[in-house]
Amino acid sequence: MASANQPSLLEVDWSKIPAPKDDGGARHLEGMVVPDIPLPATDGMKVSLAKVSGRVVVFAYPRTGVPGQIALVDDWDMIPGARGCTPQTCAFRDLHKVMIGAGAARVFGLSTQDTAYQREAAERLHLPFPLLSDERLALTEALRLPTLEVAGLTLIKRLALVIDDGAISKVFYPVFPPDRNAGDVLAWLERHKRT
Repeated sequence: MASANQPSLLEVDWSKIPAPKDDGGARHLEGMVVPDIPLPATDGMKVSLAKVSGRVVVFAYPRTGVPGQIALVDDWDMIPGARGCTPQTCAFRDLHKVMIGAGAARVFGLSTQDTAYQREAAERLHLPFPLLSDERLALTEALRLPTLEVAGLTLIKRLALVIDDGAISKVFYPVFPPDRNAGDVLAWLERHKRT
C-alpha cells in the first residue's frame, strides 16, 4: 500500500474518520495539581504550567502534519482521534482573542513533538500562542495523560485542560471533531467566569 499523502491538513470529512471513545484515560485529571515541569515553548521560553497564574487553557494533540508530507503511518486517519491536529490548532488560533476576553490568561498547545518541529507549525499557522514540547514525556507521565503509540512514538491523545492557578478545573476528553474543541472550551469559559 502506498503511503498516504496529506495535500490538505484542514479539509477533513469527519464522517469518514473514526471518533475516539471515552476510554477513561482522563478521568483522574480534574482536580489534580499540575507538577512544576518546565517545558520548552516555540517562543523560546520555558513554561511551567504549574507556575502560570490565572486561568490557562491547554489543548493537547498527537502531532501536527506538514502539508504534502507523507503521514506517519498509512492508516493515520483510521486511528481514532489521530487526524485533526491542524484543524484543532487553527480553531484555537481563531478563537484566541475571544478566549482571553472570556477569562483565559494564556493559551498553549501541547504535544510530544520537538520544539523545532512545532516551530514550523507555529510559524506556518501564524499562532498567537506558544506550543509546548513534552518530547521527554515528563509532564505526560507525571499527569498520566492518555497516550497512544504510533510508529514507535508516544503521542498524547487529543484533549483540552482548563488550569486555574496550577490546578486542573476542567477536562475535555475525548475530543471529536477536533475543530469544534476550541468552541466547546470557549463556551465553558463563558459559563464559568471567575470573579
